[in-house]
Order: sequence, then C-alpha cells, then structure tokens
Amino acid sequence: MSLVMDTLRNSTITEELSDAEVEIIKGLFEVQDYKSGEIIVQPGDKQPDNLYILAHGDIEVRIASGKQESIIHVLKPGDLAGIITFVGGAASDISATLYAVGQTKVLSMARAEFEKLINSHPMIVYKVMRGVVRNVHGIVRRVNSQSAELSNYIYKTHGRY
Repeated sequence: MSLVMDTLRNSTITEELSDAEVEIIKGLFEVQDYKSGEIIVQPGDKQPDNLYILAHGDIEVRIASGKQESIIHVLKPGDLAGIITFVGGAASDISATLYAVGQTKVLSMARAEFEKLINSHPMIVYKVMRGVVRNVHGIVRRVNSQSAELSNYIYKTHGRY
C-alpha cells in the first residue's frame, strides 16, 4: 500500500469507509514533506482551511505565551490537525503553530476539494465528518482529564509546588 492509503487507514476519518470509499478520497490529499523545525501551520496562514493528517514523524503543537512558545501537545502518525478551520472556523481561530520534529510527512486536504464530494458522494462526506467529530471528542476527553488532574493536584497541594 501507499503512504497515503496506509495513513488514511490509520485515521479516525476513514473508520466507517469501505476500501472503495477510501480510494475516492485518497486523490484529494497531497503529501507534503517537512524538515525538522520547519513550520507546517501557523496563525495568519493564507490557506488555513486544510485538514492535515500526520503520516510520518512527529509534530509539536506550540502556543505563544509572552515572548516564548510552549509545547502543549505532540502529534503522532494518524493524528489530525487543522480541524477547526476545516469544518468552518475562522482563520483567526488558529492559535497554535505546528512544527515538524525530524523528517515529517503530512497529508493535506483542502476543504474546497472535500466539499466537491457533497453532491456526488454525500455519505462519504457524512462518514468522514463523523470521524472528525470522534477525533475532536477524543481531544476534549483528554483535555478534560488533564484539567481534572490539574485541579486535583492544585486542591491537594493548595497551589504549592
């Protein structure tokens, strides 16, 4: 199998798709190569509505805090990025910068290309969007768990280290 097919098969967006349906969306993705430290997405990008799927390598998700950037998460192969703007959020919603860690390969799909399937393959669009929602739900659950752990830690230590 190809890098695109392997990556798509390991992603939440294709969990409900048949092999024939994956073949249909496969052509919507471009493979992009990044060197270590290279920026993949950042606030202010001109094409912020692409959906990204990490195919190879890692991606650091960093947010600016003052004059420094803090790593808030590291994406692994199969993880999605760009979800909010892909589903219709504003470019101003982009608050993180994504950096390649080592040699990185990313699948990228423009929202406009995906939307071309609405009339010809509405069930594929529906199933892919269900996969996007499952991915977001997993992120929300992880963040809620981390928030609860942090609150519990602060409560037990009364804010002291």
